[in-house]
Amino acid sequence: MKHLAICSFFAFSFASALETAGVDPLPTPTPKPAPAPAQPKALEINGIAATVNGFVITKKEIAFALSPIVAELSAQFPRRGPEFEKRVKESYDKIVDDFIDRELVMSEFKTQGGKIRPASINEEIQRQVRERSNGDLGKFRQELARSAMTMETYRRMIERQMIVQGMRASKFSDAAPPLPFEVQKEYDEMKLKLRDTTGDRMTFLKIYIPAVDAKSPNATPDDQLALAESIVKKLKEGADFKELAKQHSRDAFADQGGLQEDVARTDLSPEFAALMMDPPEGTIIGPLMDPRGLTIVKVLKKTYGPIPPLAEVREQIEQRVARQKSAERYERWIKTLRAKAMIQKKL
Repeated sequence: MKHLAICSFFAFSFASALETAGVDPLPTPTPKPAPAPAQPKALEINGIAATVNGFVITKKEIAFALSPIVAELSAQFPRRGPEFEKRVKESYDKIVDDFIDRELVMSEFKTQGGKIRPASINEEIQRQVRERSNGDLGKFRQELARSAMTMETYRRMIERQMIVQGMRASKFSDAAPPLPFEVQKEYDEMKLKLRDTTGDRMTFLKIYIPAVDAKSPNATPDDQLALAESIVKKLKEGADFKELAKQHSRDAFADQGGLQEDVARTDLSPEFAALMMDPPEGTIIGPLMDPRGLTIVKVLKKTYGPIPPLAEVREQIEQRVARQKSAERYERWIKTLRAKAMIQKKL
């Protein structure tokens, strides 16, 4: 990993997100800043990202929301570079704006005395645990701890998000109701995303290049990255994956040409699993980076987890269709709320 040149504007937010995601940001040579007293990370994590009518949106909330995105991008872009920085910045800006809009809607909600069922909050948290930590609640709590968040704090954050969804639905309840064919069409487009991802399984070929290789003690991490990139180039030019795996891979499956069969998604890191499940079968993926090294993958077969029937998720699908129908009116409403609000983003 070479150049992580993130401008000072986003220095804390991005670094915190990387740390939250469990991604080792070293080695990343950056220009030395002017001498200044070191600030404890705890103070920065609990800093202010923005204020809305006096309500504080903390950096730890933004960092937690950003962390899975940064983890995936960090794996996808081992050398970082402009495209990495651009995508992280875009994600950061969008999350901050979403949180600001959330608080604007919350201000309206407080005057109506609405409530969200605790069971609905529990269901959403369970979904988040599946997506972010492969269903492992212990790992999820560890991720919260790295962002200086408690489960109770996270629960309140989820509750606010759900209140916004409910407020939006009630605000535009006069929109034309979803028609049966619209609901079916939306379900057909969304059902794969609604599946239980912990049931996903994959068969793939893999080449693992460690950051430090005992068989090549003089090779630096940058040398290993260059090697991985050269292997990917050969594969895309038609080289035999299994032969290159036997030659270069440093894991227990090298002798089998890197073949791993019917692997559960939960046995992989969430960011690697997402990058492997999305592209079509047969795509050369990588090199993907984690703190230990680099991975090159060719997925041969994907099996998706259980997809819920329409009857089970109809209400959710109908709400999605209704939101789409009212999107333009919603944006106009939010724009009027922004115009009346006192909003300050902290740089």
